[in-house]
Amino acid sequence: MKIRSGTINFPIARKENSIIERCIDSNGSPSITHYEVLQELTINNFPISIVKCTLETGRTHQIRVHMSYIKHPLLGDDLYGGNTTFINRQALHSYKVSFEHPLTKNIVSYTAPFPNDLKYFIKL
Repeated sequence: MKIRSGTINFPIARKENSIIERCIDSNGSPSITHYEVLQELTINNFPISIVKCTLETGRTHQIRVHMSYIKHPLLGDDLYGGNTTFINRQALHSYKVSFEHPLTKNIVSYTAPFPNDLKYFIKL
């Protein structure tokens, strides 16, 4: 990725005539994704970037739609144009999620280790 960090601020809506796919649409809901490239590598002459995304909003398929829109679809994402040669699912992992607990009002955070199929890319 030429631009190593930034903010993607484009509204997302359901794609016309689809119950699954989403798209960038000026009439859609506000959607903001911050991203930062953590690592770049090449596998079989195919450039791959390990990217950290932080969401301000939580739209369905938000990361997938935003990254595809800026011409960097996720590996394995056949719905939004990602290369499926190296992994048979979207190369997407929610490492950490934090939110206000609805009863205690305390901020709670949960983390999850990277799955083995994604660890492969990080170790390269």
